[in-house]
Amino acid sequence: MKMRNIRNSIFLIVMILIGVGIVMIYSASAIYAYARMGDSLFYLKRHLLYLALGFAIMLGMMAVNLNLVKKHAKLILLFSVLLLILVLVPHIGREAGGARRWFRLGPVNFQPSELIKLTMIIYIADLMARKKELAKSFWHGFVPPMMALGFVVGLVLLEPDLGTAVAISAITIIMLFVSGVKISQIMAFILASIPVLYMLVLSKPYRRRRILAFLNPWADRRGTGFQIIQSFVALGSGGLFGIGLGQSKQKLFYLPASHTDFIFSIIGEELGFLGTASIVVLFMCFVWQGMKVVIKAEGYFEKYLSLGIVSLIALEAIINIGVTAGALPTKGLPLPFISYGGSGLIFHMAAVGLLLNAAKTCEVYR
Repeated sequence: MKMRNIRNSIFLIVMILIGVGIVMIYSASAIYAYARMGDSLFYLKRHLLYLALGFAIMLGMMAVNLNLVKKHAKLILLFSVLLLILVLVPHIGREAGGARRWFRLGPVNFQPSELIKLTMIIYIADLMARKKELAKSFWHGFVPPMMALGFVVGLVLLEPDLGTAVAISAITIIMLFVSGVKISQIMAFILASIPVLYMLVLSKPYRRRRILAFLNPWADRRGTGFQIIQSFVALGSGGLFGIGLGQSKQKLFYLPASHTDFIFSIIGEELGFLGTASIVVLFMCFVWQGMKVVIKAEGYFEKYLSLGIVSLIALEAIINIGVTAGALPTKGLPLPFISYGGSGLIFHMAAVGLLLNAAKTCEVYR
């Protein structure tokens, strides 16, 4: 397949997912928005605003010179780290639900931890491309990215946001593994991280409750297990073909976050197994086409950058779907391109722009 066709396929898949998201966000949020805001289109209009910003940034990322991105990878990471530090400062960062993760920029909330996911991918791609011949060296191939990862993860945990910290770590490990870092070093890091992760979960009561709700949601069906049980009801009610677009019962104040983290459950209820299976297939197609870019990209930076982006989208989709199906503990990660937008949507689209840009370097395309 010519690279132009691969790029077109990736773009088309993303547009279909975004289109599904627009329809389902309106379906899932209209009644809730009218009851809370007096405007059934409130969340849809804000989502379209985020989409417009995302499209503009995606087009910019498609046009930018990747050599400039590579050249300034350190500065881009430093800028992102600075934002992570500033968001922790009282009266600068916005606090909600016991976490300080957002900047308020007019009508838009900006979350630096979403930006750091992409900038870490850029930084690791540049670092490992430059140190390709030293990838198996402990001091040159393993320690530098681990130091950067440790510092970034530490700042994210101060917000606190354990899920994002784990996601960044997982993507970094995938990129290091593919770049040639020794498996023994990676396994040592993973094994050393397990007790740390265990202590982090135990250190916060709400994290412990999430784990217990995941293991047995019916033990506290009106408390911590309520959300996942309602998700089960939504998915189970849809059957094969669903009960019909717009006909969901769970979105009527039963399932919290039905237009954000649990929108996949509403898709299952309204469009049935065929609807949810179609979403899964679309993400699989995205990964398949994205991996073709990874394989065929001309430079190592482009290869690692593409790998990181594909891993980011795939990992967040797997986690979101796994949470709604009860296969993973509850974590507030949106379903890429479909959940109600914000910083996540904008930077997912920026990442796709860089992926399409990287595809232009492929020899087949030339």
